[in-house]
Amino acid sequence: MSYLNKFRNAANKAGIQATAFAQQTSRQISEQANVAKAGFSLPKECEKAARILQSFLADPDHPDSALNAIPKAVLQQAKGLAVFSVVKAGFVWSGKAGSGVVIARLPDGSWSAPSCIATGGVGFGLQIGADLSEFVVVMNSDEAVKAFALAGNLTIGGSLSAAAGPIGTGGAINAAISNPTPLFSYSRSKGLFAGMSLEGTVLIERKDANKEFYGQPIPAIDLLTGKVPAPEAASQMYEVVEAAEMIDESGVPHEAYVPGGPGGYNEPISGYNVGGGGDGSSATGTAAGGRPIFDAA
Repeated sequence: MSYLNKFRNAANKAGIQATAFAQQTSRQISEQANVAKAGFSLPKECEKAARILQSFLADPDHPDSALNAIPKAVLQQAKGLAVFSVVKAGFVWSGKAGSGVVIARLPDGSWSAPSCIATGGVGFGLQIGADLSEFVVVMNSDEAVKAFALAGNLTIGGSLSAAAGPIGTGGAINAAISNPTPLFSYSRSKGLFAGMSLEGTVLIERKDANKEFYGQPIPAIDLLTGKVPAPEAASQMYEVVEAAEMIDESGVPHEAYVPGGPGGYNEPISGYNVGGGGDGSSATGTAAGGRPIFDAA
């Protein structure tokens, strides 16, 4: 067989494999989206958010866990939190779908009633595989919260810039949050996905889920400004956040990794895989000092 024929056969085989993979991942994302839609409710989303937050925040019973967690200082300064999971799959073209909740800090320091959110989007680039990821997006300004509350949606990396948030403890964290970007992102991956990114991810208010739980149409602006009492269904989520805000770091070494700082990097729309892979594996990419970082280039 000539070299040209061998090349044609190889190209044909690769094309068949690519088509099959694209069909498989398309079915996967469709199936996951249907499952998510069928089981979508505010109480379930709050339970899921509590579990996600536990994997991102320091454990009060193990203060040293603060060295690889969203910093206490970041939480205490946060104006809002978006907690959600995303299923993403594709071959070159990709699709993603997810769900979660948004809460906002009230003037008295407590947290607002949650508003259900959904996420979605398509992408193009060197993206091959399937992935289930969990995200915590910290809203560092009142403007970031209002952008979602008033419009009912928020595009990460759109009018509001986002960057990987710092992890750890000590003075470096305080310096990093003295003039932060509007959004900090943190992620935890449970699969393999080359090129996962939050760029262009849209957080959309789920008015139907809110109406079903609260018994009447209530806009996100009313939920996030305290016009509706915080529901019992979200109590576990609040407890996780409040416990992390009160953790005693007095005996914890001052160690931090700050994007853009010494040994760090300054790349927007990315996040740490602070919890490692769901199967115990580490994230793709590694920071200085060996800390795993979610590769969201």
